[in-house]
Amino acid sequence: MRNVIFIAPYPLETTYRFVKAVASLSRVRVLGVVAEVPRGPDAGLFHDVVTVSDPMDARQLTEAGHLLARRHGDIHRIVGILEPLQVPIALMREALDVVGTRAAVADLFRDKGRMKDELRRHGLPCARHRMVADLQQAREFAAVAGYPVVIKPAAGMGCKSTWRVTSDEELVLAVAASHISEQRPAIMEEFLVGNEYSLETITIGGEPVFLSASRYLPTPLEVMENPWIQWAVLHPRSIVGPEFDDARDLGVRAVKALGLETGFTHMEWFRRRDGSLAIGEIAARPPGAQIVSCNNYVHDADLHRAWARAVVDDAFDGPWERKYAVGAVFLRGMGAGRVRAIDGLAQAQQHVVGLVVEARLPTVGTISSDSYEGDGCIIVRHPDTDTVRRAINAILNHVRIRYA
Repeated sequence: MRNVIFIAPYPLETTYRFVKAVASLSRVRVLGVVAEVPRGPDAGLFHDVVTVSDPMDARQLTEAGHLLARRHGDIHRIVGILEPLQVPIALMREALDVVGTRAAVADLFRDKGRMKDELRRHGLPCARHRMVADLQQAREFAAVAGYPVVIKPAAGMGCKSTWRVTSDEELVLAVAASHISEQRPAIMEEFLVGNEYSLETITIGGEPVFLSASRYLPTPLEVMENPWIQWAVLHPRSIVGPEFDDARDLGVRAVKALGLETGFTHMEWFRRRDGSLAIGEIAARPPGAQIVSCNNYVHDADLHRAWARAVVDDAFDGPWERKYAVGAVFLRGMGAGRVRAIDGLAQAQQHVVGLVVEARLPTVGTISSDSYEGDGCIIVRHPDTDTVRRAINAILNHVRIRYA
């Protein structure tokens, strides 16, 4: 049996989909390192579990890994999907001498400033940026880039703690709220204007073997700035043509420039109004926003298992045909509190009959979520991209969540 350690701090449904994928592989014994002991049917996914008080602490992870190795023998792989874990897991691999991404590469993906420096060194387009440690440095960058600018943590994710700044007064507030310092600098970027997309790859041995793309409607930063906005991710049936051809090449070049050997990547990119491209950022982990699940529906394949096959077996079972267009619509409402009602479902249903493949609706009485994914999600699928786009618009136009 091959011992695979999965760092799964909390019993999240998204994480456990990947745990199940690893557990489904042949000759694999899944060993867990967790902060919360799993309960119920998911507890049976792990052959053995070690708990740690801080799952982001590489020292604690390494001690847990040594303990599991003493109990079960040599460790074949160490994996996990959460972005803040990627550097600690890489350090753990190095300490236990386990195959996989090393800390230098993981940090290059995690530190957005270093990432952009490396991409630019390879001639790849991305937003102008600067690491800033105080208000004066922030003002100097704003003077060069011009407003609006974006300020965010160097190791942020999902637009958390990200500010769009349009004036010096707003800059003063954003710098104060970000608590930046020499020990905790932030990254400032020019604000990219245009359509925003994502591009995913599965890479094995330094070569991308799978590639997919989707478009955000609207951009994630707009969504985070306006908690009431309902939004969608559109996966067109075809990603061949002028909208995506140069972006596919850009994504492959970015993965190679940052030195990833094996794993899943998630790149956010812009097409500016003049048609040029710019990379927002790229992460060495599976994407959120239901993008993996949507790709399952696009390809009639299991991308959770494809990730597991790559990082555990160094293998890929594709390629797969893009059979469908798919849209994921995220439901949110005005205000906050507890979900009081979900309006417009009947009206939307008239436009999406036969198209819904997955729906997660909030339960009345539950507390509203502060996640960018909102309080619910509806996924639609059809072979025709325009049909999916119309279904997305029908859901966005009719469905509303009310809070009390």
